[in-house]
Amino acid sequence: MPADTVSTAGDLPQMPPPRVREKPARSVPGGLALLLGLLGLLLGVGGIFLGAGLAADGSGGAGVTLIVLGVLLVVGSLFAMAGLNMVAPGEARVVQLFGRYTGTIREDGLRWVNPLTSRAKISTRVRNHETAVLKVNDAYGNPVELAAVVVWQVEDTAQATFEVDDFLEFVSTQTEAAVRHIAIEYPYDAHEEGGLSLRGNAEEITEKLAVELTARVRAAGVRIVESRFTHLAYAPEIAAAMLQRQQAGAVVAARRTIVDGACGMVEDAVARLAAQDFVELDEERKAAMVSNLLVVLCGDRSPQPVLNTGTLYQ
Repeated sequence: MPADTVSTAGDLPQMPPPRVREKPARSVPGGLALLLGLLGLLLGVGGIFLGAGLAADGSGGAGVTLIVLGVLLVVGSLFAMAGLNMVAPGEARVVQLFGRYTGTIREDGLRWVNPLTSRAKISTRVRNHETAVLKVNDAYGNPVELAAVVVWQVEDTAQATFEVDDFLEFVSTQTEAAVRHIAIEYPYDAHEEGGLSLRGNAEEITEKLAVELTARVRAAGVRIVESRFTHLAYAPEIAAAMLQRQQAGAVVAARRTIVDGACGMVEDAVARLAAQDFVELDEERKAAMVSNLLVVLCGDRSPQPVLNTGTLYQ
């Protein structure tokens, strides 16, 4: 596979544009709202007891009025205090009013919003998702096993809530789909010179995985922080055969290096003997010396010397 074979923008999945974007919700500090609510409760309870006392003393009209006002004040205070929300760091509240999205509370602490709204809690912390070991066929059709871990975070709470049914399941499914797609696009080991492979170009492949994951989960308002392969191997049924192939390739490469070095050493030895006029070598003697040197230098075990007691031609 050529090195310039990469995932282009046309290869990435085209997700529908978002219908809603995150915006801040209208809220006030909850401390003041809590204080006013407690004050209203105390005044309401006091009015009820005062009205009951007046009714017992014979002031029935004023007493009933105070009791009614006290009850209304207590109910109103409790209703207003229902708008209080405690937001922890790394959390947010998605606010809806009668089904309409009105905003998101991201400020941590005690906040107060309209009590008629509903507030859904959503985590904005950084999370990990590790896929199971997947078995797929690579670009050459060889079965391989691989797994990946993805670090992600909810960036747009409105999209995570309203654009997908379950953003946790969405991220999990899209991560598995992206890992499978990357695996079938590239071979485990590239046969061509300069080709991209899953094993030999881990950094480039993980970058492409992050790009594809970003395109897939963007609709859910999720940001991909990092992605890495945690497991990469041939399937057990072909692992032994592929290991033999890799060993054979290593042996061939080592032999090629040994032969290249031996030829250089023999050439240098012949040239130095000829330059120093140390011994006169005809073509047959040169051939014999080259043969002996190559046997010594390229052999996989120590040579056994043979002493020649006669001449070279006997």
